[in-house]
Amino acid sequence: MRRLLAALLAAAAVGLAAVAAWLYMDLSRIQGGVAAGREAMTAARSYAADMLSYDYRTMGEDLARARSHTTGALSERYARLAATLPRLARQRQEVRQAVVAAAAIESATAEEARILVFLNTVTSGRETGQDRPSQEVGQSRLRLVMTRENGRWLVSDLSTLLGDTPVPQAP
Repeated sequence: MRRLLAALLAAAAVGLAAVAAWLYMDLSRIQGGVAAGREAMTAARSYAADMLSYDYRTMGEDLARARSHTTGALSERYARLAATLPRLARQRQEVRQAVVAAAAIESATAEEARILVFLNTVTSGRETGQDRPSQEVGQSRLRLVMTRENGRWLVSDLSTLLGDTPVPQAP
């Protein structure tokens, strides 16, 4: 009976040690995701303002700076935007200034983070055929998907959030 009890206690100790090791590894993964999320959010706050601000007088530099914060398909979208936006902005003498009001981590792992950004914008310009300048104040909600590449966080996707946008399911 004592041997059986000793064997059961030993098995329970081994089982508890395995559970403790698994919990420790999971805690490390979670803490890594939290730290990565903070880093990604800091980058997203900076990049969002850069990516959505421009001046018709410096469009080339503004779009190049914005594109430097992107990767993958989003870089290609910015290249297409660079082909059309400068002409329209010069025509309207448009200046857009974006300021991040708030940001939050939606989800994060060590390699990817989804960051919600709340943005205030002021767009000034002249409508075609109008003498007076116009000004529009707006607010936007964005989701930036941040991807770590070579130790640097870059924006791999950007989407605007309108109304009750569903949250994508985690893979």
